[in-house]
Amino acid sequence: MKNKKILIQLFKFGIVGIVNTLLTALTIWLFLKVLLWSDYLSNIIGYSIGLINSFIWNRKWTFENKGSVKETVFKFIVTFAFSYLVQLGNLSLLLNHTKIDPYVCQLLSIIVYTIINFLLNKYYTFKSETNE
Repeated sequence: MKNKKILIQLFKFGIVGIVNTLLTALTIWLFLKVLLWSDYLSNIIGYSIGLINSFIWNRKWTFENKGSVKETVFKFIVTFAFSYLVQLGNLSLLLNHTKIDPYVCQLLSIIVYTIINFLLNKYYTFKSETNE
């Protein structure tokens, strides 16, 4: 029963992650390629939209978290900030030290972000007695 619940959560987290990745990537593409905004500002806007979407869906649907909203939001923001800073560092390295297309650099950095963010959300942000 416990393993089934974990698998369901992983599946739901994956769906939310895919939607967020597409939403983030599309937003970055729109600001970067259509509106011709900077790499970093496009990245910040894309991740901000993904962050709001992710919190709502993971709290209510994936983990059915009933803990303190204030505490959960704090943990979620800490998790996001750490994951985001790691991916931003990765993006900076790729943009400044490779000849890879800037949008491909954004996509590669999304992968780094997603792995770190999943692990931290599962074992820190939404961790609860019923979530173990």
